[in-house]
Amino acid sequence: MTAMTKNADDHRKLISALVHDARKAQAELALSSHSARQDALRQTANLIRSHENEILTGNANDVARAEANGISAAFIDRLTLTPDRIEAMAKGLEDITTLADPVGRELARWTRPNGLDIARVSTPLGIIGVIYESRPNVTVDAGGLCLISGNAAILRGGSDSQETSGCLARLMADGLEKAGLPRAAVQMVPTSDRGAVGAMLTANGEIDVIIPRGGRSLVERVQTEARVPVFAHLEGIVHIYIDADADAQKTIDVVVNAKMRRTGICGAAETILVDRAISDTMLPLIGTALADAGCAIRGDEAACTLIDSATPASADDWSTEYLDSIISIGVVDGVEAAIDHIARYSSDHTDCIITESSTTAETFVRKVDSAIVMVNASTQFADGGEFGMGAEIGIATGRMHARGPVGADQLTSFKYIVRGNGQTRS
Repeated sequence: MTAMTKNADDHRKLISALVHDARKAQAELALSSHSARQDALRQTANLIRSHENEILTGNANDVARAEANGISAAFIDRLTLTPDRIEAMAKGLEDITTLADPVGRELARWTRPNGLDIARVSTPLGIIGVIYESRPNVTVDAGGLCLISGNAAILRGGSDSQETSGCLARLMADGLEKAGLPRAAVQMVPTSDRGAVGAMLTANGEIDVIIPRGGRSLVERVQTEARVPVFAHLEGIVHIYIDADADAQKTIDVVVNAKMRRTGICGAAETILVDRAISDTMLPLIGTALADAGCAIRGDEAACTLIDSATPASADDWSTEYLDSIISIGVVDGVEAAIDHIARYSSDHTDCIITESSTTAETFVRKVDSAIVMVNASTQFADGGEFGMGAEIGIATGRMHARGPVGADQLTSFKYIVRGNGQTRS
């Protein structure tokens, strides 16, 4: 047996051992009361707050290593925790507890002519594998959502966030234990070796669904190698179309926030399309506002003519997720041309229109088939927490099962319960 084969076998055995413990824990969790699962989240929130200094120390170590390795600024931003971000994690768990129990909900019920009573009832998915890179908050968001929906989570954080994520996963296990629930309902894969990712992706029949959170290379690998169902988006090429009937001040406020609030998140705007009818007046305003905010602009010929700071866009710019203070701007001939551009280049994540015309807005929302379609609002709201879901594991851009923010409800399936009184089929 070669060393490579032996290493692969070791990873399979490691993941199988985690799955074995997770399956037992999930069976118990699925039968637990909503109040017990809520208590586990509250206990974890309290532990996160009381261990803030420990979390920040571990995170500082992770950030220092990442900076020494020359990691990009956008990556560092996603990795870095602050007291406010730690509080947001704790608050997110508490927000999840205010939602209705996603498990055991009667989704539909009907009676057949022969008297059979049929109900469709929500059930947990089972064991959820979450593979992520630099965002340590995913540890808490994913663990919390899996827990409240009766699922066990096997988490594989990136090597860059291992110290922070490991600390947070331990606190989640402590919170489960304090609530009388099994610690193994939330487990962290105890290695940063990429071979463990491969073992998770091929754990068909063991892990029930994989959710990747990270850059294009990670998501492409997951989608290529997975033998397990996947909820994922490859990238967030997010568009904002500025219609001829857009309000100028509203446009500036939304565009600057959508691009610059946090450039490294998947809901950050990457392309602006402006109706030619207002380009002469609107483009200089947009260009000045973005340039003043520190954003570099890559434009088509019309945009470069009207925006002093713009440089010519290449063909690749229209399909690039910058995750940085860069944006592409183009001029289009009305809403239909904008919709055509979006259909060609969008990653089906989030796309937005700014307009005061309800008719044009309705055309846009009907024809743009992205997971999230927005009207007159910053695309930075493309987030499960902002949707009232408490938190999210990610944004799914596929068209099967989950789409858009993946919250607790999206982590359930269903079963049919059929009640009879001795009926037999002829």
